[in-house]
Amino acid sequence: MCGIVGYIGTQTATDILIAGLEKLEYRGYDSAGVATVLEGEIHRVRAKGKLYNLREKLERIENPARIGIGHTRWATHGKPEEHNAHPHVDTKMRVAVVQNGIIENYRDLREELKQRGHEFLTETDTEVIPLLIAEFLPKAPTDNYQYPSPFLEAVCKTVQRLKGAFAIAVICADYPDELIVARQQAPLTIGFGQGEFFCASDTPALVSHTRAVLTLENGEMARLTPMGVEVYDFQGHRLKKFPRTLDWNPVLAEKHEFRHFMLKEIYEQPGVVRTCLEAYLNSDWNAQANDKQPIQLGMPDSLYENLEQIQILACGTSWHASLVGKYLLEQLAGIPTVVQYSSEFRYAPPPLTTNTLTIGVTQSGETADTIAALEMERQRRTGLDSAYQPRLLGITNRPESSLAQLVPQVIHTHAGIEIGVAATKTFVTQLIVFYCLALDLAYRRQTLSASRIEEIIVGLRQLPAQIELILESQENYVEELAHQFQETQDFIFLGRGINFPIALEGALKLKEISYIHAEGYPAGEMKHGPIALLDAKVPVVAIAMPGSVYEKVLSNAQEAKARDARLIGVVPINDPEAAQTFDDLLPVPAVEELLSPILSVIPLQLLAYHIAARRGLDVDQPRNLAKSVTVE
Repeated sequence: MCGIVGYIGTQTATDILIAGLEKLEYRGYDSAGVATVLEGEIHRVRAKGKLYNLREKLERIENPARIGIGHTRWATHGKPEEHNAHPHVDTKMRVAVVQNGIIENYRDLREELKQRGHEFLTETDTEVIPLLIAEFLPKAPTDNYQYPSPFLEAVCKTVQRLKGAFAIAVICADYPDELIVARQQAPLTIGFGQGEFFCASDTPALVSHTRAVLTLENGEMARLTPMGVEVYDFQGHRLKKFPRTLDWNPVLAEKHEFRHFMLKEIYEQPGVVRTCLEAYLNSDWNAQANDKQPIQLGMPDSLYENLEQIQILACGTSWHASLVGKYLLEQLAGIPTVVQYSSEFRYAPPPLTTNTLTIGVTQSGETADTIAALEMERQRRTGLDSAYQPRLLGITNRPESSLAQLVPQVIHTHAGIEIGVAATKTFVTQLIVFYCLALDLAYRRQTLSASRIEEIIVGLRQLPAQIELILESQENYVEELAHQFQETQDFIFLGRGINFPIALEGALKLKEISYIHAEGYPAGEMKHGPIALLDAKVPVVAIAMPGSVYEKVLSNAQEAKARDARLIGVVPINDPEAAQTFDDLLPVPAVEELLSPILSVIPLQLLAYHIAARRGLDVDQPRNLAKSVTVE
């Protein structure tokens, strides 16, 4: 969850570190800190709260050091206080460490170190790491070591003692020309510059400096020096690795004229939907083109062969997208599909079923529970007979992530860099991928006619322009409407069928950034309990799009209205029946029910955004949340 950066080169390290932490603050903002090596000493500065507190401290300090590490924290062990902030150091202030992840055996290590006379000044798990490294360092200069340097050897021996998921960056006052990094189940990438080298837990911190990067794999560490980068495994064996080139544009990570990244990313949705559709829809296909396939996902036939069931593993917003995916896979491709919370699947996996495709959905490709659940599924199926062999597929916005290293097939959502913690454009592109996957399976299994597939594809291609219409016509209205909910404490969101997950997503967006209690329900279930919550102080947002459940949703909305609830409807444009039912309308273009989730979610994103902004909250960095949940 935390963000870590490191630098060694010719520039002032603190400038590079702060700039990198600014790009990673979405990973944690409880506290921040940097440590550098200058004139044989560790210089450490930390601050509680947002990054600007650390920046103000650093502005009062002149520090020309050319090597350093930095950290922005999302608290796991220990409260978000300055004494718990990273970097952490050993007793003599010779070693400094920043960490992302959790050291699961830190209590045992802590007791062991206490017995050897060490005192602990924090409640964090990280503090054991610099103390262990310091113990493994030679007490005096020596030539009697097996590694390229005693510092590398000490870090290597330390990581062999650690259990859990972690990424670390380490500097040492006695080795001022070495920066050591290590990765185990937490992301870490190295950037290659001209006479300088970088490391970070996510690539947005690197793209303004370099496009040449190397992502470490689990059980790997690297030694960064002014001469270059050396990669080793945890046993100290040298590895041969090659950097790759990022295709990201650093301009994408800027807000431009938008007040918040979230609003910018809402407005980027028409473009990313177009990009995703262009990547996977075959422009040369039509219902008469029998020699071609409509969808180009690049999936091997073996992934789909004799497929009997699909199980989807996801968390948060990705779980909501997966619920829409379940609907599409079952209704279009005719495949029984279950959606599991990754965190629950890990500890109560269902019985093994034959010919099952397991799909992991994570925007970052680093979600710890989803990665662990997929790994568990791979392991428990490996070695069984062919009908039970693992079939794994990943859906992510980060094709270079841990997910891609774990599963043989990945579908890239093409959403581009998303900085706002509350997912918007990554959600809609996950939906687009599920439409493409369901259509690909439907075509191969012949569960839909070619003309019906063509009809759906024509509708998909119209979606970007329809999203643009919603944004152009509604934002000012939604902004005014949001003013009326500054003091609201509770919201109810209702949907049915394929739009029930959108009700869940609308409620989650509002909770995440406005801190208003909100719940999503299937509209037909409201009378089975939630209706007791309703009164004039509890607004109800209902998604009522034309289709099989349209009249049912209107009827459920009337039940809420009879309890004095204020009704807000996501409805088709110019619908007279909806105008008579709802107090406030959030109209969207009328599309067939199957395609409506892509449009119905847009006004809910705008509503959540403007309520939070009107309440003066930090929309992009909501309290207690981080963009990538890389710890359990």
